[in-house]
Amino acid sequence: MSPLDRIRSRLPRGARADAALASGVFVLVALGAEGQRLNRGGDSLPSLIASWLLITAVCGALLFRRRYPVAVGWFTVVATGGYHLLSSVDGPLVVVPIVALYAIAAQGRLRAALAMASVMVIGMSAGTLLGDSDVNGTAVFMLTGWLVAVVALGSVRHGRLAYAEEEARLRATEERLRIARELHDVIGHNISLINVQAGAALYRLRKDPAQAEEALGAIKASSRETLRELRATLGVLRQVDEEAPRAPAPGLARADELVASAERAGLPVRIERTGSERPLPAPVDLAAYRIVQESLTNAARHSGAGEVVVRVAYGDRELALAVEDDGRGPAAGAAGPGSGTGITGMTERARALGGELTAGRRPEGGFTVRARLPYGVQGEPTERSDR
Repeated sequence: MSPLDRIRSRLPRGARADAALASGVFVLVALGAEGQRLNRGGDSLPSLIASWLLITAVCGALLFRRRYPVAVGWFTVVATGGYHLLSSVDGPLVVVPIVALYAIAAQGRLRAALAMASVMVIGMSAGTLLGDSDVNGTAVFMLTGWLVAVVALGSVRHGRLAYAEEEARLRATEERLRIARELHDVIGHNISLINVQAGAALYRLRKDPAQAEEALGAIKASSRETLRELRATLGVLRQVDEEAPRAPAPGLARADELVASAERAGLPVRIERTGSERPLPAPVDLAAYRIVQESLTNAARHSGAGEVVVRVAYGDRELALAVEDDGRGPAAGAAGPGSGTGITGMTERARALGGELTAGRRPEGGFTVRARLPYGVQGEPTERSDR
């Protein structure tokens, strides 16, 4: 924490800040009024009592400036005008309506602030025209400049706060979407495979108990993997000081695990790699893994495919992915990007990296998902391991 942040953290807030402001302004006004009274002579006793009551009331109104900003502002303007009419001492009480004016402008109530500022300028101008020796054209001009500056500063403050709040809302929305997308990808893949395997186990239970037992074993393995990934994801979301997960982070290096999981569900998968394999930036590697994972999930659930081919092409500036199956594809209306949360999530991942993703039926039959993921940061080529 910087020294400025430490100072800010020690400053009073809320009601305590309002009490400190009211007390400080009261001391300032009282010292200014008494100093002028000693130099110019005192008022009559009734005028003196009324002046001090107005000073106390005007300064005390600042205690309620957060709850009733406009009402407090108008009260300070009217009461300050009454003070100058009753007292022969031109004390610095005008500071209070200026403070209230800034608070109103900082809350975005620009019309009320402009109306208050106009009344103050008109009131002082009227005093000049009536021959008040303490008010002249220069004083009116200076007050007008102060009021314009205060309203402008308050408006700038309001704009900055509104921008910060909007930015925080956008960040929160993006984070919620990211978490939802991550949980969908982590859980949806394995749960979908478990559903397929459970259906196969029920079908084979009486006809072929051995194959049913194999399907149940696949369900057990998939559920264990789901729990492991779910714990890892929730651990990241909690951001607690727990032991880091020992399993490697999701990436194309773990593509064989996706293939094995799909094959346990009865979906043959083949991976074809071209180009010089290279270490990918972490966001690109994760997005590629999730796109392949979701594409295999959709193929297992909807396509009835006999085979799926995953093509990974390492280019000089981007990674190209294609997941093709020879099945019947999703039901009508679910073949386009954005028609389901899975395809929408894949599309968002690709666009977040400056790439693109398309999904649809193939002319020769089946379904295909194609993605282009720019590296952003160039990786160094490494020897490709053929599988």
